[in-house]
Amino acid sequence: MQDFINHLPKLAKDKHKENKTFFSKLKRKPPKQLDYVMQELHEAEFERTDCLECANCCKTTGPLFTMKDIERISKSFKMKPQQFIESYLRIDEDKDYVLQTVPCTFLGEDNYCSIYDVRPKACREFPHTDRKKFQQIGNLTMKNVAICPAAYNIVEAMKARIKL
Repeated sequence: MQDFINHLPKLAKDKHKENKTFFSKLKRKPPKQLDYVMQELHEAEFERTDCLECANCCKTTGPLFTMKDIERISKSFKMKPQQFIESYLRIDEDKDYVLQTVPCTFLGEDNYCSIYDVRPKACREFPHTDRKKFQQIGNLTMKNVAICPAAYNIVEAMKARIKL
């Protein structure tokens, strides 16, 4: 798995033009059954892929934190939201709350998340490959295939299955 993770950025870069063309066509004319196909591909991939073996998303990127996330997580820490923000977050160039540091502060050496039950929505939904109206997140998905082996595999399976 680690070998695949190490090669993922290059694999994604090599497929970038192909993926960009595919997602552009997908956005213009999404197949009627796209959500169903994506759900099926997502579930099949995550039967084979164990995120605890990887955690590359937590090691290399940070999620966006909504105010709802901040309130939920700070409550679990018995902190005021502002204390949580000052302790763990910063505002990025898009004016979003993100982690001050990467890898994620809440990731343990065993790849377990110490706030798993209250983790941000962005973490719960990552890599977003089972999202409805999947055709709308092509740019995000192209970023995620360079980070997440499962997302890479799902996109490759999707291209093989959906001929545009």
